[in-house]
Amino acid sequence: QLQLVESGGGLVQPGGSLRLSCAASGFSLDYFAIGWFRQAPGKEREGVSCISSRGRTTDYADSVKGRFTISRDNAKNTVYLQMNNLKPEDTAVYYCAADARLSRLCAVSDYRYWGQGTQVTVSS
Repeated sequence: QLQLVESGGGLVQPGGSLRLSCAASGFSLDYFAIGWFRQAPGKEREGVSCISSRGRTTDYADSVKGRFTISRDNAKNTVYLQMNNLKPEDTAVYYCAADARLSRLCAVSDYRYWGQGTQVTVSS
């Protein structure tokens, strides 16, 4: 059974850092693009950062460029999101998603397989 599990969320002060992990089980990530998405209360789910199956292509939301870095370790079947210089507006539930058939790398509606999410709260 295909499963994605996020971890690494928590409470952090503004300017702090977190590293999120997305571990896959039941399938190999080798042929899947992975996306990180987030949803804040009262807002729609939005794309944060996505990476192609071999890691050659990445995409970032303008709001996180220069602060977040996506990477993948296919040997560990895990994708990471390093988040630096966090801001209160980064507060949200963060989800990872996977799909092997995408027309667009970082479109929410194109991803079929989702994790349960991990809460990130940036507050002093």
